[in-house]
Amino acid sequence: MAFSSPVATKTLIPNATVGETLIPGLPDDIAAVILASLPYSHQSALRATSRSWRAFLAPLALLPLRRSLRLPCRHLLALFPADPSITPPCLFDPAVSAWVLLPRIPCSYHLYGLSNFVPVALGHHLYVLGGSQFDARSYPIGHPIASAAAYRLDLSSMPPLSWDRLANMIFPRGSFACSSLRRSSHGGVKDEGKIIVAGGGSRHSMFPVEGSRMSSVECYDVESGQWSMHKGLPRDRAGCVGLLIARPDSEEDEFWVMGGYGDYRTVSGVVPADVYHKDAVVLGLKSGRWREVEDMWEEGDRRRLGAVTALDGDDGHGKDIFMLDSNEIFSSATFKGFMDKFHSRYDFVLNRWIKESCLRRKIPDNGSCGFVAMNGEIYVLTTSIQSFDLSDQRRATKKRLTIEIQIYNPQRKKWRFLTTSPPFNHTIFNNMIDFKTAVTCTVRV
Repeated sequence: MAFSSPVATKTLIPNATVGETLIPGLPDDIAAVILASLPYSHQSALRATSRSWRAFLAPLALLPLRRSLRLPCRHLLALFPADPSITPPCLFDPAVSAWVLLPRIPCSYHLYGLSNFVPVALGHHLYVLGGSQFDARSYPIGHPIASAAAYRLDLSSMPPLSWDRLANMIFPRGSFACSSLRRSSHGGVKDEGKIIVAGGGSRHSMFPVEGSRMSSVECYDVESGQWSMHKGLPRDRAGCVGLLIARPDSEEDEFWVMGGYGDYRTVSGVVPADVYHKDAVVLGLKSGRWREVEDMWEEGDRRRLGAVTALDGDDGHGKDIFMLDSNEIFSSATFKGFMDKFHSRYDFVLNRWIKESCLRRKIPDNGSCGFVAMNGEIYVLTTSIQSFDLSDQRRATKKRLTIEIQIYNPQRKKWRFLTTSPPFNHTIFNNMIDFKTAVTCTVRV
């Protein structure tokens, strides 16, 4: 590893007095490597140690130094347990099992119950886009509407952090496909610093069959701060997943839109039911053209697409797609079907999902879980309540909300477990975090 020079290190501590060092007894270039390797969750507390540490651990100075030292990027998990204007989101660092609370999004006095929004990270910025919510000024009251709002949080700024309101999307939408577009090794440089959104509608989590569907696609340019229209999807699609994939057999990076629902049908002519898509549509970022992928599973395999995540490669682009699904096994009517949670890996050549591994700890049929890829591994998150008996019998039993994480390494084919306590009161969420409505994404720092 190449160390930074003492001259380069001194430029990062402008407030330091003459002769002041980062760590007494160590050269500044070695001390710089030690401090630059500190977890993001610990940096805020350590800035108060000294003036030199405060200047050195400033994110705008520290992030370029980490890149120059070629330190590996860390993935942080951003968790939005509920409406971010009411419940603050937080960051989780799996390397040290530490949490950092983020500020709430600015609250509106008329709008409430934000759901089906999409968080996405681009560089050191965290974005929250769209969603479905209720408007107290609308009629009838309780009818969900889509939101076009966009917010951004700069994780490289000094505390206290605050969300910035960006230009609204051209079309309000919730439950849509979204991905950040980074620099491509195949010539897609123009897509750097953009966010693409596709499909969606006005559906709210409290009304599973209400709301609209759309096929429009638009891009946000970070430099100009404006949204622009893109060629739309071949058909309406909401509740879909968007992934940026770099395929070795392709000359361009691709934006995949998978799953979701389009039209709806009625059961017995009365009860509406969604019609889920079994296929995917792919946008070539260089050609700007959409192509359709045939059905990814046979009739009877599954009803709809499960939770999907992409494992990033060394260049930050997705290379492998994984799905967490419920395998329903049925026999005759006298036997009861059972469900087995497992990972599936998507095969691009066969256009099929291939079984990868089973969860070590089964999730109840009515349970919910988070599913995300970080640091080359797959994370499955579930919540539980742990009770602690205090020695003093006059005190009540202490209860604490915990998140149990099952971590799978696709290369080693091995599992490991992690338990952590988020900075939330379990009574706020009726003892549990519902991952059916909670939202997660990853941030690279």
